[in-house]
Amino acid sequence: MSTIKTPHFDIEPSPHTLGARILGLDLSKALSSACIEDLIKALGTYGVLSYPKQTLSAQELTRFSACFGELEINVANNYQEPGIPQVMILSNMVENGKPLGIADAGQDWHTDMSYSRMVAFSNVLYGIKIPFRDGKSLGNTAFCNMHQAYAELPEEVKEKIRGRTATHDFSKFWDKMRREKGSTRPPLTEAQKLAKPPVSHPLIFLHPITQRWVLYANPGYTMSIDGMDPSESEALLNFLFEHQLQERFQYQHQWQEGDVLMWDNLGTVHNAVADYLPHEHRFIKRCQVMATRFFNSDGTPRLPLSDQPHEPHAH
Repeated sequence: MSTIKTPHFDIEPSPHTLGARILGLDLSKALSSACIEDLIKALGTYGVLSYPKQTLSAQELTRFSACFGELEINVANNYQEPGIPQVMILSNMVENGKPLGIADAGQDWHTDMSYSRMVAFSNVLYGIKIPFRDGKSLGNTAFCNMHQAYAELPEEVKEKIRGRTATHDFSKFWDKMRREKGSTRPPLTEAQKLAKPPVSHPLIFLHPITQRWVLYANPGYTMSIDGMDPSESEALLNFLFEHQLQERFQYQHQWQEGDVLMWDNLGTVHNAVADYLPHEHRFIKRCQVMATRFFNSDGTPRLPLSDQPHEPHAH
């Protein structure tokens, strides 16, 4: 695909269902509101944006990320940048017997904060140390396109899920990590569970940037379809999960040191590929942008969304 020029930066789309490189921006410098608006449009269109060869302080990463919405401060209160709790450290590195960051974050298919009333809009990751083996990067981030996944659902399934909501639960992913991935994370306490009660969200909605329909269900956190017979709900969710993870909907970002990677949590699901060993070091700083730009605090959209579905199309 040829490079697309905008007044502020160049866009180099990937040949896949998702992804584009943004060229010509130094994220350590303040960006104009017009530039940010163009980046938001690009994020909705391509789902995943990478900014190569960046050099950022934690403050600069925070400033850039905050252009897109309120930043979450993780309730766990662990592995945060000193003095900047909005920046979390994702790392398998250990110094003096102490882990430098969260070692197993995101290692299965999910979309962030779907278990919260205010969901996540974007993650912004800055790759400082990336593991390589035989010249290829490890710990890459994989994505699936939820615009395309909805568009290619059978019509009878679209009818079944239209107007439906589903329950999302934080503990589903946490417990699966402990059960299936050999995670060392402790079980959630009752207080932690009470702090993150299950919430319901529409199974499909009009994406606030593209105004096209997306499927909003993910294997990590979606528990059940509200008001549906449990066995029917389980069967339908299993179908949706299998459908959305098909290879033709997938894209994988191949990390390079100095990359800033951001993605749209409303239009994608993602998975941190855990293919590196403890001695293959990874060190990434992360900000999580909540969807406050698009939704009110109770989770309702800031702008009324039409009830009339119109078919989305892949870019």
